[in-house]
Amino acid sequence: MRLEGKSALITGSARGIGRAFAEAYVREGATVAIGDINLEAAEKTASEIGAKAYAVKLDVTDLASIEAAVKAVETRTGGLDILINNAALFDLAPIVEISKASYDRLFSVNVAGTLFMLQAAARSMIARGKGGKIINMASQAGRRGEALVGVYCATKAAVISLTQSAGLDLIKHRINVNAIAPGVVDGEHWDHVDSLFAKYENRPKGEKKKLVGEAVPYGRMGTAQDLTGMAVFLASEDAEYIVAQTYNVDGGQWLS
Repeated sequence: MRLEGKSALITGSARGIGRAFAEAYVREGATVAIGDINLEAAEKTASEIGAKAYAVKLDVTDLASIEAAVKAVETRTGGLDILINNAALFDLAPIVEISKASYDRLFSVNVAGTLFMLQAAARSMIARGKGGKIINMASQAGRRGEALVGVYCATKAAVISLTQSAGLDLIKHRINVNAIAPGVVDGEHWDHVDSLFAKYENRPKGEKKKLVGEAVPYGRMGTAQDLTGMAVFLASEDAEYIVAQTYNVDGGQWLS
């Protein structure tokens, strides 16, 4: 097991991709904090995963909540070895219809949440003196602009840039910072995404999801499980010499 004895915190992991990461980490021997703003959902997920998972209340837009979550991990396991910055929000609208509220909400979670969660984790890892692994969740949307997805694309481009800067700064403490850039990933969130595209592109519901899946060179949309291998790899000793990189796990949608 590649993560035996390691302590991990995964933000936004009560469901979806974050939950899949938590399950994979537990299978690889890690103890995992299910960090989520919905504590009840996090507790349910932790109980379903098993004894090596536990729930932590976490709002990544609140600095006090971030500090409390990191402290809870330290108290429970003796220290933090791995962080996955998974919590994120999505929205879309034509440029002329983007609201300040939507902009503030997405940047608060996707960018500020990533930065200050990373910062708190890094401080904890530095104080402990054993290094660590930090994995940020970027997106193919951060590689290029999209007509209706301006704000979300901008937040994920910022995550890629933050990954580079933090990676270069923190490697002197033996903290490896890298990122994963998924493509289109199927799941309950895509019902919301599809409905927004249906509204702004005047499509029947379900059509956009079908089209984007067909456009993936691999032949289908991704699943949360498609991302877990990279998440385990980047948290393991096998990735010790990898610094400040963003890996595409997208079925061939973006070519580096």
